[in-house]
Amino acid sequence: MVTVLLLMTMGIILGLFLGKFPKIIKGLDKMITYSIYLLLFLLGIGVGLNDTIIDNLHTIGWQALILTIGAVLGSLIFAYITYQLFFNK
Repeated sequence: MVTVLLLMTMGIILGLFLGKFPKIIKGLDKMITYSIYLLLFLLGIGVGLNDTIIDNLHTIGWQALILTIGAVLGSLIFAYITYQLFFNK
């Protein structure tokens, strides 16, 4: 956990210095996007290799769907409340 926090802090500090160079930011944006795609691909491989997940996919799928719908609805509700309280004039 300490490693994650240190890496995040170093990234924030580096980001403060690199923020003045738009070309670097544009290149980093593409690198971040491709890194996320790679991580999602590797996550898919990890899930596919896990027999427990594959055997219980029907049960896990319904639970994931319910959690996703709840999270999206909760986010929308609180975003609306936040907008009404702070940004609506």
